[in-house]
Amino acid sequence: MDAAGFPPPDFWPPNGPLAIGGPLSVGRLLEAYRRGIFPWPIDESPDGLWWWSPDPRAVLDPLEMHVPRRLARTLRQGRFTVSFDRAFEAVVRLCSSHRDRDEGTWITPQILRAYTELHAIGRAHSAEVWREGRLVGGLYGVAIGGMFAGESMVALERDASKVALVATARRVAAGGCRLFDVQLASDHLATFGAREIPRDEFLRRLATAIERPDCWRQ
Repeated sequence: MDAAGFPPPDFWPPNGPLAIGGPLSVGRLLEAYRRGIFPWPIDESPDGLWWWSPDPRAVLDPLEMHVPRRLARTLRQGRFTVSFDRAFEAVVRLCSSHRDRDEGTWITPQILRAYTELHAIGRAHSAEVWREGRLVGGLYGVAIGGMFAGESMVALERDASKVALVATARRVAAGGCRLFDVQLASDHLATFGAREIPRDEFLRRLATAIERPDCWRQ
């Protein structure tokens, strides 16, 4: 175990929780992300805070991101307006209300508190998608050096979350991001070019990425 209470991120089992419990503090969260670990709570109890480092790991190359033709047309139409870090807490709350992982309550109140604190120190960020002044979608995640870890995205209107994903990828790519961690594979993310890589490859790339300048700052 390290000082934050985590075993090595390549610890057995590859697809089960790496650790259970412990505080959800800013310092522990940052140490987790630096080590390729992320929280995935199943409830608000101390034993309901599970930490993960899956193998394989899903990543997106922000420089080679594929934008589907229909979505590219939507972007050109200018139907949506995108902002960054304007309504972080609102985006997380929206994700909590409209998204889950396998029907679990993973965006718990403690997750909201912890990531809001990360946002306050400039580590957690959001992309907000607006239409006619109304928040209709968004995405939030964590940036450390040249790594961005996407946590969740949400849409109240068709394509709003996709617009947030493309805008975020373009922003962090411009800032020097070379590792966009999307954690778990899905058919939806695959349409943008996300792919799975072995955990050991992910950890090697992560170690290099976090030493780069902050990719969120422009």
